[in-house]
Amino acid sequence: MSNSPSFPEPTQAIKKMEEAKAILRDMGLPAAQQNERSALTLLALLNLKVDTPWTEASNPLLGITPIMEFIAQQYGKIYAPNTRETIRRFTVHQFVEAGFLIPNPDRPSRPTNSPKTVYQIEANALELIRTYQTNYWSDQLKNYLTSIKTLQQRYAQERERQRIPVTLKTGEKISLSPGGQNLLTEKIINDFCELFTPGGKLIYVGDTGDKWGYFDRESLEALGVTADAHGKMPDVVVHYVQKNWLVLIEATTSHGPVTPKRRNELQAVFQNSTAGLVFVTAFNHRSDMAKYLNEIAWETEVWVADAPTHIIHFNGDRFLGPYP
Repeated sequence: MSNSPSFPEPTQAIKKMEEAKAILRDMGLPAAQQNERSALTLLALLNLKVDTPWTEASNPLLGITPIMEFIAQQYGKIYAPNTRETIRRFTVHQFVEAGFLIPNPDRPSRPTNSPKTVYQIEANALELIRTYQTNYWSDQLKNYLTSIKTLQQRYAQERERQRIPVTLKTGEKISLSPGGQNLLTEKIINDFCELFTPGGKLIYVGDTGDKWGYFDRESLEALGVTADAHGKMPDVVVHYVQKNWLVLIEATTSHGPVTPKRRNELQAVFQNSTAGLVFVTAFNHRSDMAKYLNEIAWETEVWVADAPTHIIHFNGDRFLGPYP
């Protein structure tokens, strides 16, 4: 007896996908999201199998991988594992921007790049979609499209309230996306920099949500560095003016420490720096550090937020000798 999944008739699946495309078009999604990938993603988010009527749509919490699994099981479309990012960036992101898909409604503070990120169709959008192919669709669609801007503003305000406020030494205020490594980033700015780069000038702060949380491009270029590949930037960059060091700090939560490979990448990005380079891995707890001991590169520093006044140097001979 075969355990292979029984896929629906192609004509049935195509009909359901075309209906989903029509909904996306009517809801004002751009042409780039009125395609098979987006239609199948919408069907997964609504838990709609080929033979499930639109009136029975629901809104389960789903991550990208479960979405892909639903599509494969119910519609016979198997996406390669490396398609996850395509679905996230070119379908799910636009659904969120359109206001009918909510990221992490179960835990708004969860960072968007967390592997535990889930999405859910917004309640008003669900009620609208349930009227598709009924006599109520046209009127409900008009009402929804009239109200969606208000909904988008409300969710934007809710996301803004969740952000982490950080005040720089200059008095300038920035805010970071909630959760994840940004909580550690806040400690780096407030604790590490205060203790180990006194009088230092903050140049760059990455943000899990916006990537460029703060960037003093002119100051970095004055040190000979042109950052044109922000994906390679560390989480925090500080110019320790007193010693003319450029301190490159990785906040290790969802990503790993400064490994030999990562150290080489950073050296390549900052190779023209007129300031000396210092590489730092930051952890929340010493137990976190223990998981990565074999990966941390030599000639780098480690700082642990729950013991903020200490720093660990991964080399040995530079500081060999008695302590006072």
